[in-house]
Amino acid sequence: MDDERGEELLAREVVRLAFYLPHDHPDIASGVSLALDSYMHAVGEGSETINEAFVDDDEGAPLSPERWTSIRRRLRPERHWRFADDYSESYANRVEKRRYETQLFLDGGGARNGYSFRYRARIPWRTPAPNKVSLLTATVPTEYLEDRGPASVARLARTMASQLRFTTGHAGLSLQLYWPLRSTDDSLRATAFRHPGIDLRPAWLWEEDVGLHVDGVHWLNFFAPPVLAKLGGARELRARLRSGGTLVEELDGERVIVALGEWPESGDLHQGRVLPAYRELAHVLEPLLEPLERASPSTWLAAGNSFMHFTEEEALGWWRRFLD
Repeated sequence: MDDERGEELLAREVVRLAFYLPHDHPDIASGVSLALDSYMHAVGEGSETINEAFVDDDEGAPLSPERWTSIRRRLRPERHWRFADDYSESYANRVEKRRYETQLFLDGGGARNGYSFRYRARIPWRTPAPNKVSLLTATVPTEYLEDRGPASVARLARTMASQLRFTTGHAGLSLQLYWPLRSTDDSLRATAFRHPGIDLRPAWLWEEDVGLHVDGVHWLNFFAPPVLAKLGGARELRARLRSGGTLVEELDGERVIVALGEWPESGDLHQGRVLPAYRELAHVLEPLLEPLERASPSTWLAAGNSFMHFTEEEALGWWRRFLD
């Protein structure tokens, strides 16, 4: 977005909520619809927040009653639906290429205002690969956090979590990059790596491969079976997480949220703010963290995705930033 001086916004710090859902669309569509309602109720619809929507792989259009009808149609669990094994060959190839069965993406259009809601349902094979999940994310700008307070953002995250069949999820600071930002810009990279509490990855790109891994350490961390069982449940987490400000709260009988303080923190390695509560949780989660994978001979990506185009040294350092 150009401002009055002709400058273009290329990066924005946001609070991102993400939930990884190991289910096909019909099993989670109703919950996703409720989560969308909760998000829209919290942020509102309009030119300053959400005003455009993309449905599946269309070219997008401004929100209107007709557009909302299309969105709601896609979120009906009873709509015509088949396993991918039954697709025609041409349609199966198309779906495999785009890597999802259903997609909804709502944002502020060209405003780059930090508001977005996105849902992707995994391809519904009769026998899904164990690492394949559906994903729902939502973002608000840090201005929303500052204006409404952290309790408001945490309440939105809890409300959305209550409506979703997730295995893991999070809410925390993230860096949103916009085209045509050069990810190799030295000043950007130096600043980004200085603040370990800001996630440098999008939740997107290869999100369907998260499976039962955990996508890192964040301000709010959500765990449900079977991941929660691997962590020993709420009692074991309380016993192992002793940093001041850390709160382990049971959302219901089977799900837990681990909150690392009242506010999300970015940290600052130059000032010695290494985020000890984040480091403590990282050591507890280490066996379940997403693996570091090579995306190409010249690029390493933490957890399979990043727009920062990490070098091998950067990727290893970033992935272990709370572990060393």
